Amino acid sequence: IFSNEYSMRQSEPTSVQLTDFDPDGENKVVAAILYSHSHKSENELLKDVEKMSVEDKTEILQAYVGERSNRRHKPGRAFERTSYRFDILSDYGAFRDLQRHRMLTIEWQQLTPFHGYDVPESIIEAGVATQFEDILSTSSNLFSALSERFPVGASYAVSLQFKLRYVMQMNVREAMHLTELRSAPAGHPAYREVAQNMHTLIRDVAGHKALAAAMKYVDYEVYE
Repeated sequence: IFSNEYSMRQSEPTSVQLTDFDPDGENKVVAAILYSHSHKSENELLKDVEKMSVEDKTEILQAYVGERSNRRHKPGRAFERTSYRFDILSDYGAFRDLQRHRMLTIEWQQLTPFHGYDVPESIIEAGVATQFEDILSTSSNLFSALSERFPVGASYAVSLQFKLRYVMQMNVREAMHLTELRSAPAGHPAYREVAQNMHTLIRDVAGHKALAAAMKYVDYEVYE
């Protein structure tokens, strides 16, 4: 089941990759916005939207989203018209918080020590990095001792600091909710980084700049 390609101390960097999206996603959202205000078919509306300027499409999106005086003000169902799929490697603790989001698809690989771990700056500053890594070493050794007889149950021995790979697929409406909530100032830095990267990928890789701009409560600030 396992191929231990990594030493426990060799950590793979936290990563978020956008593996699937619809290049026409913004156009489809705009057409979905117009649908309930029209008597045309969805295909006809999509053809109309494709002829619009970027400015006109952005204006429609902005009008639909509204002012949003706080992050709890969400747009309507038209934002469910397109979706994104992310491949993520983060520590297991961050995964456990992100796993709580139910309005999406999430699948994960088995938890092992093989992807390594990060030592937080706060642990180093506190002068307890050695003790911290000793605990993770005990966790990894226990996993190794158990994995031959209990290949699934051995995961219970793995500390939340070790990294896990998983995929998350969600529509734009859920992406707005997740990225704004999980990047909030009080959030843990591990999942704040994931949420921030998701938002950046929607804007820069998918090219859905107007949709990304609607997620105006994504917080990129650094806090103590």
